[in-house]
Amino acid sequence: TDYYNFTALNAPADHPSRSMQDTFYVVDRSGDEAAVRGESDVLLRTQTSGVQVHCMEDQELPIYVVAPGKVYRRDIADPSHLPQFTQIEGLVVDKGITFGDLKGTLDYFCKAVFGPERKTRFRAHYFPFTEPSAEVDVSCGVCHGEGCRMCKGTGWLEILGCGMVDPNVLQMSGIDPEVYSGFAFGVGVERVACLKYNVPDLRLLLQGDMRFLRQF
Repeated sequence: TDYYNFTALNAPADHPSRSMQDTFYVVDRSGDEAAVRGESDVLLRTQTSGVQVHCMEDQELPIYVVAPGKVYRRDIADPSHLPQFTQIEGLVVDKGITFGDLKGTLDYFCKAVFGPERKTRFRAHYFPFTEPSAEVDVSCGVCHGEGCRMCKGTGWLEILGCGMVDPNVLQMSGIDPEVYSGFAFGVGVERVACLKYNVPDLRLLLQGDMRFLRQF
């Protein structure tokens, strides 16, 4: 619903992602709970981040969760975007969790997937449900950081978004932010596959062409 996809994740009522141009609303329903710029509060989730709220509401603390799932966005399929893709959500809520724990976890993940020689970096970013927030890059495996077409000359490839769970999100889920803290991250599976195997176009993964798929 609109609540778990946006409101419970601290997204403002006028956030652009709530618009019908970005989100698939699936029920025509009016009333007090109607979604902004639409008459429905039922939608196809745009992110797996809603799993965070369900876990914090339903599970006992501490929480350590990895949750994969399909997500849907009103994007036109192109080399770097798909209207439907697989996302993996990670959530940790416990006493004494710090940004250092987040960095260590994701650095280990990136090196396990892409190789121990690959470097990682964290760039400041904004997400409504985490504060502070960051995007994580891994050094390009094609040019090894020198700059090429794959990494658009930067030497880095964007992998995922992450951050410390916003105290407002903890509070709305019934968790005392003065006692508990946590981190969360979301990673696109298809994107990681393309970056790991230097595939230039996400759409190639979905075409069922055995000449391409046999390499995996």
